[in-house]
Amino acid sequence: MALMQCHFFSEVLGLSTSMTVILPQQTSSQIGMTNNAHGGLHKTLYLLHGLSDDDSIWLRRTSIERYVAAMGIAVVMPQVHRSFYTDMEYGGKYWTFISKELPAIARSFFPLSHAREDNFVAGLSMGGYGAFKLALRCPDTFAAAASLSGALDMAGRIGEDNRQYDHTLVYGERNISGTEEDLLWLLREVDASTGPKPKLYQTCGTEDFLYEDNQVFRSACEGTTLDFTYHEAPGGHDWGYWDTYIQDILKWLPLQD
Repeated sequence: MALMQCHFFSEVLGLSTSMTVILPQQTSSQIGMTNNAHGGLHKTLYLLHGLSDDDSIWLRRTSIERYVAAMGIAVVMPQVHRSFYTDMEYGGKYWTFISKELPAIARSFFPLSHAREDNFVAGLSMGGYGAFKLALRCPDTFAAAASLSGALDMAGRIGEDNRQYDHTLVYGERNISGTEEDLLWLLREVDASTGPKPKLYQTCGTEDFLYEDNQVFRSACEGTTLDFTYHEAPGGHDWGYWDTYIQDILKWLPLQD
């Protein structure tokens, strides 16, 4: 594998930012590693960070580079600060950045596939919300999405507990229920549409403080026609759980040879 720590300027955000990128590399003599790379443009997993993290965190807290080495896929890990992957009321336009500008920039720098069937997104906590929002708002772009301990009922959570974060910075005073910021509403819209529907994978620890949010989203998914996989196990909101289940998610991805 090749590891790139890429610093670049975002026209949408009006500032310099960064992404960490893992690219496939075919090797035959690397000790302790099996590396595969397929010809042409690479299938890509966009892997999103949580509220207190940055684009380096998946690499630092898990063995993601080793896990994907034999799969021959690229992994793009962007930096979005504490934005909830949203065009913020008081901050940057991070939804526009993550959904439009970032993929275009990444594909201009690296040999990444544009094809829907080759693009996937996953994330933890705030990034789980971002991953499902990307897949449900852009079903023509992503074939599959996964959430680990995601903040999946933001419409219900706003105003309940602002000790960790003041959500008015993101959404202002808006009620986001029934809008494109509300995953439950997006789920119903995608289910009712005649267009493509992404596969979804959801996992959460039974001791996680977001467990109830995840049960709300799980119930909503099970009432749809979407291809939906749910898993839970003992565990909290921590990297031990996420390091375990990102491996399951990688096996679940609908990779096509």
